[in-house]
Formats: sequence, C-alpha cells, structure tokens
Amino acid sequence: MDKYRIIVKGIVKSLDKYLIVEKWFDDRIQEPYQWGFVDGLIEFGESPDNAVVRIIEESTGLCTQIDRILYTWSFMAGDTYTIGISYLCLSGMEDIVLSEELHNYKWVERDEFEKYIENQGILNDIACADL
Repeated sequence: MDKYRIIVKGIVKSLDKYLIVEKWFDDRIQEPYQWGFVDGLIEFGESPDNAVVRIIEESTGLCTQIDRILYTWSFMAGDTYTIGISYLCLSGMEDIVLSEELHNYKWVERDEFEKYIENQGILNDIACADL
C-alpha cells in the first residue's frame, strides 16, 4: 500500500517582517530546538488552503490570509512519501500566542533567515521564491 502525507507550511508576513518559530525536532541531536516556519499535516478531507490557515491560527493565534503558493517540495522517509506546499500568508497582527508544540518565535527581516534557519533546502527554495 502506498503511503502519502501532505504538509503545508505558512511563511507569515506582517509589514516587512516574517514569523519564524522554534520547535523541538529530536533530543538525539546536538540542537534539538530549531528555527523554521509554521507547518503541519493536512487533515483528511481538508483543503491545503484551509489547512495552512488553520495550522497558523492553532500554532500562533494569528489570523492570516493566503497571498499565494511560493514553492512545493517532496521527500521519501522510509515507506512514506511526503509532499509539501509552502504558502506566503499575510497578517496584520504581530501578537503571538504559541501552542505547546512551539518553544519560541521571532519576527525577522528576509535577509535574517540564514541566521536562524539551518536547512539549506528551505533557504534555497526561499531564495527562488518572490517574497
């Protein structure tokens, strides 16, 4: 049986800054908390657009509006194929209420991504996207 999962990522922009969040990945690595963007799994029957707005609100308390899809990605882990869709989402709010899954947050300018995000694949995708 084929196994797929779909992840949506919300790159949230407010004015000229972008929201990055720090989340726990794995305590077997040197830096178990890492910076990235809000993301999560689509629920069965849910549209990707509705999912990204829901995940952002559940994770941060922010109400957002989708601007556009920025890029897609995919990878294989074991017998599961993951497909990802990254959205640029806009918010007029900057006050955050983090869910328990997130450790910290920052509003940063676009040229600061490399200071926080270590995943070169994400950085390469963002460099090609028109933020």
